[in-house]
Amino acid sequence: MTSCDVTVRGGGIFGLACAWEMARRGAKVRLIEGTRIGAGASGGLVGALSPHMPDQWNAKKQFQLESLLMAESFWSGVAEASGLPTGYGRAGRLQALPDARAVETARAREATAADLWQGRATWQVIRATGAAWEPASPTGLLIHDTLSARLHPRMAAAALAAAVTAKGGEIHIGEAPEQGIVLHATGVAGLTELGAALGKPVGGAVKGQALSLRYPAPDAPQIYASGLHIIPHADGTVAIGSTSENSYDDPATTDTQLDALHARALAALPCLTEAQVLERWAGLRPRARSRAPMLGRWPGRPGHFIANGGFKIGFGMAPKVATTMADLLLDSRDHIPEGFRVEDSL
Repeated sequence: MTSCDVTVRGGGIFGLACAWEMARRGAKVRLIEGTRIGAGASGGLVGALSPHMPDQWNAKKQFQLESLLMAESFWSGVAEASGLPTGYGRAGRLQALPDARAVETARAREATAADLWQGRATWQVIRATGAAWEPASPTGLLIHDTLSARLHPRMAAAALAAAVTAKGGEIHIGEAPEQGIVLHATGVAGLTELGAALGKPVGGAVKGQALSLRYPAPDAPQIYASGLHIIPHADGTVAIGSTSENSYDDPATTDTQLDALHARALAALPCLTEAQVLERWAGLRPRARSRAPMLGRWPGRPGHFIANGGFKIGFGMAPKVATTMADLLLDSRDHIPEGFRVEDSL
């Protein structure tokens, strides 16, 4: 076991992405994961990389925009280094417009998107064509944005792990000694540990359930309908998710809530009616009290840092989280945005 500059604890999306970015920059990285790569929420099914609405702009939305715009180059670099697919594809997203008020709001956002998205993506109201891969829309109109993309969570995690080792990094499943600066990216368990150390809750777990269907539509846009993400993946599957449960009996089991979610998805996109269910999944997602990613120094613990709280947008935020934390740990350049610091959840 060689010496290292940085130890990353956690083999989920934030830990892996940060480890890759630091290894790519030449740091000697050791990643320690307790059970397996993608053991928590990062081993799920959905992988929607979708922007916030282009209005009421704030630091969180700007950070996410920058991350989504850099995603293609980030994930192509991971694929090139690892020799493995990530499932990344920027095919856009369709959303139904249920009534005249929704149409009016959507049209107003066309102009703000043109400005805020820097001309690098569009948000437009379009007419539904009646194609099978379109959500039912009472107004006959849809929102089409070209910023949304998708990523296959398990492919992406495997590719990141392989990319880290390809750059000379170490990955240990189980325990291994920490050396150098330590970055804690340990999801729900990490929020619990941090809260216990600081004597106050800093966040917690929200259960999500999702399912995967056999339906080949690899180049189709993702669908957002009735609060659901319907994501066609490059491997010929379609992921549907997810529930958000603050109260639950078992974090790892699926139940009738997933049945109801499936039924809603079929109502929104009837072409999936005969699609075979391949997998039903449940897991816990880490949500910081601030509801934004939690980034920065561990208060009162020199040399230790936090990257946590990805919740529903961890995969979309990962490229920017990785570069932000690499800047901080390797170069002492701190440009964590307002609302994202550990202290914002205290």
